Amino acid sequence: MKLPSRVTLVDVGPRDGLQNEKQPVDTKVKVELVHRLQAAGLREIEVTSFVSPKWVPQMADNAAVMAGIARRDGVRYSVLTPNLKGFEAALASQPDEIVVFGAASEAFSQRNINCSIEESIERFRPVVAAAHDNRIKVRAAVSCALGCPYQGEVSADEVERVVRLMHAIGVDHCGIADTIGVGTPRRVQAAMERALKHFALDEVSGHFHDTYGQSLANIYACLELGIHTFDASVAGLGGCPYAKGATGNVATEDVLFMLRGLGIETGIDLDALVDTAKYISDVLGRKPVSRSGNALLARRAAA
Repeated sequence: MKLPSRVTLVDVGPRDGLQNEKQPVDTKVKVELVHRLQAAGLREIEVTSFVSPKWVPQMADNAAVMAGIARRDGVRYSVLTPNLKGFEAALASQPDEIVVFGAASEAFSQRNINCSIEESIERFRPVVAAAHDNRIKVRAAVSCALGCPYQGEVSADEVERVVRLMHAIGVDHCGIADTIGVGTPRRVQAAMERALKHFALDEVSGHFHDTYGQSLANIYACLELGIHTFDASVAGLGGCPYAKGATGNVATEDVLFMLRGLGIETGIDLDALVDTAKYISDVLGRKPVSRSGNALLARRAAA
């Protein structure tokens, strides 16, 4: 199949990336990160999470971050809302999209939120209804779609079960997430094909962690199916909590470098994105995880 001519990248660094940081990140830094991402050409940014600060203290300033953003036309700002209480708290900040997530692994669901997959998704039903009442799009993420830290391999049948449940409660978009980064191209395609049975091509996306170095290969495998929306994280922000010391989210710069090489348009300025990655990495006191970003910074220094 001919590859897509244009791809949408959703930068999840401000939310999924920074939430794993142990050191507090100042609200002004988070706002500046969003501003730099949108200035670089990102049109989809996952900004923050409306969860209990008891569980995710890094996101305690969620309302302040949303209030501090100078919004641009054409940019969609999304937030994670795991339950109705979170949605109600988020509503005043006027998100363009909310994100809910359920695991494809029964063991993961039971171990992390102490309920079954079906019970967890039923909690989202009133959230989806409330979002639609307020004309807000709902994006669902199916986590642990390629593997689980507790049960091991996750089958395509298990993925489709959750996709079907998400569709039944009315979510608008379905993202397939390789939470622990164990997926490989053929298995990724098998999972994506199940999602495409229930959602239109425009409403299916991939979210890959680079724990085992497979993210770019997995994204290419999705491109072969025509999928053209992917999550990524500037500077590779966000570790993998189930594999100590391993990288987490695939770096937006690495995905962009590959897409440019394929002649696929994104509307994103790679140099500006590399600058953004350096900015947040300097704040955090470490180098970006991105290989292409580090290579381009080294080339600049040599020049």
